Amino acid sequence: MPRDPVPAPQREPRIPLAVALRISGYPQVPGFETAFTENVSPRGARVVSERRWEPNDRLAVASLSGDFRTMARVVYCQSLQPQSFAIGVEFLEPVGTWVTGAAGFGK
Repeated sequence: MPRDPVPAPQREPRIPLAVALRISGYPQVPGFETAFTENVSPRGARVVSERRWEPNDRLAVASLSGDFRTMARVVYCQSLQPQSFAIGVEFLEPVGTWVTGAAGFGK
């Protein structure tokens, strides 16, 4: 019986960083949600959301401090609690910095 392929490990280091974000694009409920990152890398982040997202959903992400913004693709959505989900997002075209005055991952 063939074994399931092992997912490739993340190639970029993740930095633990809690940043407040404004995310939008949830198909069932228009408007914005305030969410927080758990960790970030130059190409993505793990974000705690109140909503269940589907893989490949597209969302707009903007930091509440700094000027970071990007469109992102949901890679995974993991239930944390009854009203909380961890979503892995891949940044599609990031610009700006996470926090005003700090080095950022954006272009």
